[in-house]
Amino acid sequence: MLFAKSNILLNKTVSNYWFFQLNESFCNKFKILYSKMTFKKGALLFVLVIGIQTVNAQFRAYSNEFLNIGAGARGLSMAGAQVASVSDGTAGYWNPAGLSAVKDQPQLNLMHAEYFAGIGKYDFASIVIPSTKKNRVIGLSLLRFAVDDIPNTIFLVEADGTINFSNIQTFSSADYAFLFSYSQEKKINENKIFRYGGNAKIIHRSAGQFAKAWGFGFDAGVQLIGKKWRIGAVARDVTTTFNAWSFSLTERMREVFYVTNNEVPVKSTELTAPRLILGGAYEFGLGENLSLLTELNVDVSFDGRRNTVIASDFASVDPRIGVELGWKDAFFVRAGINNFQKALDDNDDTNTEKVWIYQPAVGAGFKISNVQIDYAFTNLANQSNPLYTHVFSLKLDLKKKN
Repeated sequence: MLFAKSNILLNKTVSNYWFFQLNESFCNKFKILYSKMTFKKGALLFVLVIGIQTVNAQFRAYSNEFLNIGAGARGLSMAGAQVASVSDGTAGYWNPAGLSAVKDQPQLNLMHAEYFAGIGKYDFASIVIPSTKKNRVIGLSLLRFAVDDIPNTIFLVEADGTINFSNIQTFSSADYAFLFSYSQEKKINENKIFRYGGNAKIIHRSAGQFAKAWGFGFDAGVQLIGKKWRIGAVARDVTTTFNAWSFSLTERMREVFYVTNNEVPVKSTELTAPRLILGGAYEFGLGENLSLLTELNVDVSFDGRRNTVIASDFASVDPRIGVELGWKDAFFVRAGINNFQKALDDNDDTNTEKVWIYQPAVGAGFKISNVQIDYAFTNLANQSNPLYTHVFSLKLDLKKKN
């Protein structure tokens, strides 16, 4: 039961790393085996297939899903509700329009997180450089998710049926994304500012020496900023994003695939469908030193029916809610929930009753001079079956204000 619930959510966060776009029939077999094995042992089985589906330029559900994890502990602690309020270097990920809020000095953002007891490592880094006119900004962001030391068990069994553990070697699987961002703002009147921006992104994915992919795509976003309210929208993969896969398999590997009735992968191209994210935020004044920022985002995906609040073959809608309590713009406490899904009730012996589950997150941060450190405590599963992860991030203004 724990696997059944957790796997639904893992498909929305890091499925690309563990299943590597496995075809549906193999996924079902893999999930059954996984329920009887530890997570590490289950990961070893993927090399029997080199889990990348052979397709001819078609949309894939959860394609490039590592790009939907998040960036920065502030955003993750608010459950990803950032499209309207983001105003720092992480905006290159959340909404490139928000980058133009960085005006006075270049800004550096760094983040590191580890998932599944350190099995998966996720890193984010960005540098933002404003123009001298302070209304245009360029940025560069890097995202990496990697799983290292994966045993290659393709040749574990010899031709005579004996098991030879000395044939096991290890390799790494890593996904990279490079985002080149541009943002500009225009003052409408004394109380309103309009911001817009875009990303050009290059994607590189590899599974050891067996499979590699290169791809590219574009994002576009806008923000409308009022005195207390903010509205934002971003279209990810607006022109669709593609990955072109190539494979390097020896003749001996192909023989093993043939003998074990596994499909030998060939060159292929997969497409990532566009995603639209809408958001609104409002800031409440709670006194001279306290403020409360609330934000609601709605993710609309178009890659098929998902397990979300609103689901259809055309589009699936997934809400995110985040809050941030700030004191003197120096100390912050944050919380959020997202990933609302229907799952089987653990207390139901008949395995027929379903209940709503969600994914919570909390965090905090503080700012001293030109340095801000943020922390997030996120749950990759749901409120009843937690898979917690600690996330830390650093924001540094490279030139201190006078």
